[in-house]
Amino acid sequence: MKQTLNARLLVFIIAIIFAVGFSVPSLFHTKGPQINLGLDLQGGLNLLLGVKTDEAIKSKYSSLASSISHEARRADILLDDLQGDSSGVSFDLIDSDEADKLSNILKKFNGINIDSTNNHYIITLTPLEESTIRANAVSQAIETIRNRLDQFGLTEPSVTRQGKEYILVELPGIKTVQEEERARELISKSAHLQMMAVDEDRNPQVYSMNDLQAQKYGDVILPFANSQGEKILLKAIPILDGNMLTDARVSYDQSHQPVVSFTLDSQGAKIFGDFSGANVNKRMAIVLDGKVYSAPVIRERIGGGSGQISGGFSVEQASDLAIALRSGALPAPIEVLEKRSVGPSLGQDSIKASMIALGSGFILVVGFMIVYYSMAGVIASVALVVNLLLIIAVMAIFGATLTLPGMAGIVLTVGIAVDANIIINERIREALRAGENISKSIHMGYVNASRAIFDSNITSLIASILLYAYGTGAIKGFAITTGIGIVASIITAIIGTQGFYLAILPKISKTKHLYFWFGIGKKD
Repeated sequence: MKQTLNARLLVFIIAIIFAVGFSVPSLFHTKGPQINLGLDLQGGLNLLLGVKTDEAIKSKYSSLASSISHEARRADILLDDLQGDSSGVSFDLIDSDEADKLSNILKKFNGINIDSTNNHYIITLTPLEESTIRANAVSQAIETIRNRLDQFGLTEPSVTRQGKEYILVELPGIKTVQEEERARELISKSAHLQMMAVDEDRNPQVYSMNDLQAQKYGDVILPFANSQGEKILLKAIPILDGNMLTDARVSYDQSHQPVVSFTLDSQGAKIFGDFSGANVNKRMAIVLDGKVYSAPVIRERIGGGSGQISGGFSVEQASDLAIALRSGALPAPIEVLEKRSVGPSLGQDSIKASMIALGSGFILVVGFMIVYYSMAGVIASVALVVNLLLIIAVMAIFGATLTLPGMAGIVLTVGIAVDANIIINERIREALRAGENISKSIHMGYVNASRAIFDSNITSLIASILLYAYGTGAIKGFAITTGIGIVASIITAIIGTQGFYLAILPKISKTKHLYFWFGIGKKD
């Protein structure tokens, strides 16, 4: 019994149980951890997005102008003609005696250049700060899009940077036009929330005023979201924006219509409360992505830092808007540069073609091993099956995504695993031909073969790790399957099959039919 059950065989048995137990859910679609199929296998949507980083700079200037305005009001400093656009922030200091107080306020803001002449100030970003904002805009857009898609409920979405200002989004499982449109809208929605004061004095002339005239007064003309042609005149510098938002949820108003309720952080709540307290009986507009959703009259000071966005939403639209707001506003607008859809039928064709390649290759390899090595080929084939099941099991446990290149990696793994078994069997046969007994031949075969197998597998594993670390998309899928397959082949080919040989060694030693066991005619 001690000779039959050995440590190597025990490891092999555990590997078999593990492989079978965790691969069954993926193979037969039963309950349990399963491999996720990539876009090229189950169909879906592939989008190449561009980030308009110039708009991130403009947004930064707008936010900077809003912060300067708020700090100046708190310090009782009077500013005139405060404007923020794509070139910088400009304003006039009314009382020159307040210059020192204003200087102390401006020192709080990092990464800016200050140019002042005759109480006229121009604030611009330093080149380093501008470069940082552009880079951060892309990075933040990637995280924002990824968070939105995770909350959207898609399986294994992939969001990766391409170059400096491009983003590649892969969405497996998108099957209908409706799902595609909803996903695209969620990805590209800026979700830039602002609260802006209505210019009550000039608003009656809004329909006879153009954008340039409004700009001269420090105002902006914006349309209402759900009204044809209706527009309103707002102060261009927002009271606060969505950066201060902490939560957004779907709720229902008194008429049971879906609305989006939002909550602000402590700073936003204070600004909101201070402004509403100082502007009772005036209007404040809730603006989302450049459209006014409501402009209610402030009846009293609003504390608590919460509000609602209503706009005739469906439950689905309100849910998507809440997701976009919770995930954070995109720092810069997104444009779709390229779109490719992979239909489910095309994905099934890819799976079918891959399975034919894998199955036919596997059958040919197993057939060769059995014909050429006899029973040793059968043992190697069993190890090969366990190898494949181990790959599926490990990928299923970690929720990895199987792609078409990943399938190619599995086919390659079959070759790697067979190569290890061929080296071992050839070394055993060399020892037998040299006149060694069966026990010593098996021992020498594994000792001599292990060096070459370990060297080749370790170099291949290093290559797979580097491909995964520095590759993208399809390359990562290939690296994952080959990496797992290399480790699995070491367990099955070197540890597992040797344990099996050690278990049946007493029976092999008694036989005179070496052809049956190793495919050679020389007797021991």
